[in-house]
Amino acid sequence: MRCFCCSSNSFKNCCEPFLSGSVTPAFAEQLMRSRFTAYALNKFDYVLNTYTEEKRNNLSVNELADSATGATWFALIINKSSQLQVESERLTLTRDTVEFTAYYFENKHVYQLHETSNFVKEDGLWRYHDGLLHDDCGKVKLGRNLPCPCGSNRKFKQCCASKAR
Repeated sequence: MRCFCCSSNSFKNCCEPFLSGSVTPAFAEQLMRSRFTAYALNKFDYVLNTYTEEKRNNLSVNELADSATGATWFALIINKSSQLQVESERLTLTRDTVEFTAYYFENKHVYQLHETSNFVKEDGLWRYHDGLLHDDCGKVKLGRNLPCPCGSNRKFKQCCASKAR
């Protein structure tokens, strides 16, 4: 099964090890992808645990679940990430950003969340701190015959659009 984060990897070899706690994300982009997958799977305990301590103290699993009620997350596109930096530079980073666009269904309509997320290393682990929402967030119209944003190379109507029914 392909990973929910729309990488070209299987769920087993992509986000599942992060969600199970057997591995921790080495890069901010990996944390971003695993958080998206956690939202897609309603694993709000993982989402809460990957916030910075400052933010985590003001949130609860129930609040996160309530804020996501009715949303079915189906596609993630990473727009900008420093994941391509050379390994030695990435290992010394203590702050990073990832710009992404996430798509979800709510009440049979498609919405997008376009954000530049800020990540911080705390105690050697990447944590989500906050993000800047872009102006194009909200309801969008995806053409049924256009490629699906999940990257499957299939038409939207033959791929993720079926999840909204």
